[in-house]
Amino acid sequence: MVERIEDLNLPNAVVTRLMKEALPSDVKIANETRIALTRATSVFVLYLTSAATGIAQKNKQKSLTVDHVFAGLEEIEFESFIKPLRKDLEKYRKAVKTKKDKKVDKPENEEKTTGDTTGE
Repeated sequence: MVERIEDLNLPNAVVTRLMKEALPSDVKIANETRIALTRATSVFVLYLTSAATGIAQKNKQKSLTVDHVFAGLEEIEFESFIKPLRKDLEKYRKAVKTKKDKKVDKPENEEKTTGDTTGE
């Protein structure tokens, strides 16, 4: 378990990058704003995780699944997030499948360049 509440915060760099991507380039973000949003995002993730975990436990399941997360979003009244998240999840799954299919399509006997400079 965590020793300090600050250990539960998401990484500042990640939250800052997300904020910069969401805002116009000419908008400056005050340091206090970064701290507040980092804590708020961490609280949201913990709140959603708690709701999703509760649903999994009600169903007597030990593994948290994406369906539990979607049900958790409904439970905490963030239904409007579900549709866009499902679209993003589908894109992600397609990207993973495409990447996996590319690996399978490569011939096994294909020589790989390892960057070996021993002169052999």
